[in-house]
Amino acid sequence: MEHLWAPWRMTYIRKNKKEENCFFCDGWQQGVSQETGVLFRGKSAFVMINRFPYNSGHLMVVPARHAPSVNDLSDEEYFALFRLARLAQSALDRAFTPSGYNWGLNLGKAAGAGIVDHLHLHILPRWEGDTNFMPLLAETKVLPEHLEQTYATLLSHFQQLPKEGI
Repeated sequence: MEHLWAPWRMTYIRKNKKEENCFFCDGWQQGVSQETGVLFRGKSAFVMINRFPYNSGHLMVVPARHAPSVNDLSDEEYFALFRLARLAQSALDRAFTPSGYNWGLNLGKAAGAGIVDHLHLHILPRWEGDTNFMPLLAETKVLPEHLEQTYATLLSHFQQLPKEGI
């Protein structure tokens, strides 16, 4: 039997209890750092790396205010969220040159939202051939780069973004 080591997954496995605080709100308050995973913080929205990614470079764009749905956002918050999502995709383009993207909002538990009460938009870079037999046979996703390296690579690209209108 072959073993695929993914020690960073243990953090996820050990998180059996529901967190009392919203980690999005905590990330917003604590600001940009590798510890929080926040890469960029504007006035109304921010970007953080997904600690349990589907693919390398998996980002989440999040409104600063704790709101469960796009319908709960002001026009300013809504436009900031999607402007920042567009800028995040541009940063991913420069950092990793993906072949495509999946963008996704899961609104409500029935729609698959893991964090129901704080809206967040997933941006997943994709490459041709980035899927293989591992998820099907071993329920394991192979990521070619450690999360800390992905964060460091992306941070320089996010430091160059304008904060106006976000």
